[in-house]
Amino acid sequence: MTATLTDFQAAGFPMGAEPLVALDLVDTQALCLDPVRDLIADEAEHARWWALQADRLPDAAPPAISATRRLRALLRSLFEAALTGATPDPALVADLNAVAAAVPTSPRLDGWGAQARASVRWHDDYNGHPALAAIAGESIRLLADPERLGKLRACANPACSMMFLAENKRRMWCAANVCGNRARVARHYEKTRG
Repeated sequence: MTATLTDFQAAGFPMGAEPLVALDLVDTQALCLDPVRDLIADEAEHARWWALQADRLPDAAPPAISATRRLRALLRSLFEAALTGATPDPALVADLNAVAAAVPTSPRLDGWGAQARASVRWHDDYNGHPALAAIAGESIRLLADPERLGKLRACANPACSMMFLAENKRRMWCAANVCGNRARVARHYEKTRG
C-alpha cells in the first residue's frame, strides 16, 4: 500500500506522498532551518524514508546514503532553476541523464494467455541503482513537460524550503497541516490582535 502524507509525518518527515518521489526526496532537506536539517542524516532515517517509498519504486535494497544525497542535491538545483527560470549548468543535466541511463529498462512479458502481463525489467549491469534511475527518469519527464512543470511550486511560506506539484491551482502550502496551519494562525492572530 502506498504511504500517505500522514504516514510520512508519523515517520518524522514533514512532507511526502507527492505525485513524484523526486519531490519527496528533495523535501528530505529543510533548508529553511538554521542549521539546515537533513531528514535522512543517518542510516535509520534513510532506511525509513526508502521503506515509505517502496511501493512506488523498483524492488531493490536502498542505495547508499551518499548516492541518495547526491541525487537530492542535483534535483534541488534543477527544480530551483526551473522555478526561477534560470538555465542550470549543463553538467547538472548531464549528471541527471547519467543516473537515469545507469539502469536501462526493457519490456518483459510475464505469463501467458489470461495470466499474461507486461512488466519492466531494470538492468543494473552498469552499477546504477534502479530506484535512483526511476527517480531520475520521473524528474526528466517532469522537466521536459512544460505543462506539468508549470505546476511545480515552492511553499508560499518564505521560511519553508519544501517543493510540491500544485495539481490543485489553489495549493500554496507544502502541507495544509504544516505551513497552511501556520498561515491561518498568523492571520487569525493579526485579525484578533487589534
